[in-house]
Amino acid sequence: MEKTATEQQLAEMLVDVLNLEDVTPGDIEPEDNLFEGGLGLDSIDALEIAVAVSQNYDIHLKAEDEETRSVFRSLRSLAAFIDEQKASG
Repeated sequence: MEKTATEQQLAEMLVDVLNLEDVTPGDIEPEDNLFEGGLGLDSIDALEIAVAVSQNYDIHLKAEDEETRSVFRSLRSLAAFIDEQKASG
């Protein structure tokens, strides 16, 4: 499945920020779950992702926000959220 530019950037960021051993950005499919099943990330990983998104894209995710759960579902949903936030500036 083809990745958008944002999805590719995020895949690279995830591998780097989370120090994912034995995982390359190419291994992360856009629709794979990031947490349950999928990559098997946990809440600490979610916090690290939120910090990295804030630093790289100047977009802040609120942990207590219910929308955040759906944003973190997959690489594609996270990329779509970032692209949407950048467009609404």
